[in-house]
Amino acid sequence: MTTLLICLFIAMLLPYLAKGPVAVAMAKLGGYDNAHPREQQSRLTGFGARAVAAHQNAFESLLIFGLSVLVVIATQNVTDTVGVLAVVHVIARMAYQVLYLIDKSTLRSLSWFVAIFCSFGIFFQAF
Repeated sequence: MTTLLICLFIAMLLPYLAKGPVAVAMAKLGGYDNAHPREQQSRLTGFGARAVAAHQNAFESLLIFGLSVLVVIATQNVTDTVGVLAVVHVIARMAYQVLYLIDKSTLRSLSWFVAIFCSFGIFFQAF
């Protein structure tokens, strides 16, 4: 279960780590506008726009992964398979962030599918 909880913790950190490139892009767009950050983010293009999308997607992914982890814990079905799926999920999500930033859309989509497959795979271990 320790591996699973560590993976959940890392997944919880990913959206906040993904904010770093967004902040850098915003700073290059006339400085970080803390009064209206979402408005400023909507004006970002290229790398900045991809960074925002990756940041938002990290939160979306966390919901599915987090719920899947909680379901297997609640049903006491934490197995070695669950641990492997969780590790693969985290690796795929880290790759997703990098691939989004460097504009490798096909590989990014592949890493997204791997991560979502792992999340659903974790969930189905509860049965």
